[in-house]
Amino acid sequence: MKKPSEKLAKAIAYEAKKKQERDENKRPAFHVTPTTGWCNDPNGFSRFGDEYHLFYQYYPYENKWGPMHWGHCKTKDFIKWEELPCAMAPDMEYDGQGCFSGTAVEHEEKHILMYTSVLEKDLEDGTHMVRQTQSIAIGDGETYEKVAENPVITADCLPEGSSPVDFRDPKIWKEDGKFFALIGSKAEDGSGQLALFTSEDAIHWNYEKMIDQCKNRYGKMWECPDFFALDGRQVLIVSPQFMRAEGLEFHNGNNSIYFTGDYDKETMTYTRGDARQVDYGMDFYAPQTVETTDGRRVMVAWLQSWDNFMTPEDMDWTGLMTLPRELHVEDDSLVQLPVREIENYYTGERRYEKVTLENQSAELDGITGRSFDMTVEVKKEDLEGFSILLACDDENYTELYYNRYQELFTVDRTYSGLVRDVICSRSMKVANDQDTITFRIVMDKYTIEVFANDGKQAMTTLIYTDLKSQGIVFSSDGKATFSVTQHTIAMLE
Repeated sequence: MKKPSEKLAKAIAYEAKKKQERDENKRPAFHVTPTTGWCNDPNGFSRFGDEYHLFYQYYPYENKWGPMHWGHCKTKDFIKWEELPCAMAPDMEYDGQGCFSGTAVEHEEKHILMYTSVLEKDLEDGTHMVRQTQSIAIGDGETYEKVAENPVITADCLPEGSSPVDFRDPKIWKEDGKFFALIGSKAEDGSGQLALFTSEDAIHWNYEKMIDQCKNRYGKMWECPDFFALDGRQVLIVSPQFMRAEGLEFHNGNNSIYFTGDYDKETMTYTRGDARQVDYGMDFYAPQTVETTDGRRVMVAWLQSWDNFMTPEDMDWTGLMTLPRELHVEDDSLVQLPVREIENYYTGERRYEKVTLENQSAELDGITGRSFDMTVEVKKEDLEGFSILLACDDENYTELYYNRYQELFTVDRTYSGLVRDVICSRSMKVANDQDTITFRIVMDKYTIEVFANDGKQAMTTLIYTDLKSQGIVFSSDGKATFSVTQHTIAMLE
């Protein structure tokens, strides 16, 4: 491998310095955060050897978006992560404005990264040019070298009218001895479309067809596509920009949605079903998945929002990843639950059976803290509403509220200590025909991930309540009978 470029060497040296200075106690225990500075979309979530690698959009020098680098970490179990040096910097003419999102695949003991390279410059005729192209870097799991043939795909091969500016976020995979790449694009009418490419060597690519077009339905540009077979169905995940709310199913702004359908590999034809939300919370975007060695499909996403920046000014990092989640398809719907490996990190258990409250609030001895995996099962009989306050003290709390008759679950962070006017509440439908309803809540200092109905719905929320706020309070409207099991999770060494 060549020596790192001046820009990459600078980033690696800077993050090494910042790593020595940071306060680990202010970091989540088991969620991926950037070494320093800014991070957004997960990138290159892939298996390489006997480990799993996760890269991310990264600007190390400030707590805000800048020319994109690729941060890097790896794991064996999706819970304990090892930070690695910055993998890529915008150090070539064709990617001088950023190494944007992409994915990765293992091939012949090499790790192939495919990413969107962004060029922006003023031309001699006085015009300003922006181009998004696709490029390749190949490495050994720690150091990566961009290939001489870059960019390997440009927008010139797309159908007439396709945008050269909005052409990004390649999903690369290998199947039957051939490479495939699915890339987000924008059509002449300004709506999202997905271009499929094939290659024999991951360097020379052929455009095949558009396998889907949104035709201005479900937002505009479809970012960060993922495409995989699961439980007899073909799943397509995209993250549309500029969506409008439709009841509780979709919200305004950036969404992450999925389709289940059928895929004819011979004709490269995808037939999809209805669109559904991946996660109903306020902080979830750009998910990526990987297939594990034991055949599971595991997903991770950016746990932050573009439109609701609320990182405290004194923090030297912003943006983090969700807890990796195992996916299944049931009745054409995605079911998602925390990876099972989290159970290996349980350090304590508190259990309460058939607690009864009637129009009152209560704390349960030992049920407290900010890093835990907690399951609450509530009987519906005689219940009107049920509330859980997290990160609670005399001034602060975030409320999770279930309304039995409306069959709604709501998260509200209005009183979590915020000093900015950001979106604070969102709801999701949690209908079932059972006598009880179950909520699994995984919290890691600043993150709240709720899995309802055994993973049939998920809701992810970010809070920055002072870590001294450790209380958990349960309350009822009407009569509530519920059980609680809480597993504490310690800081990882």
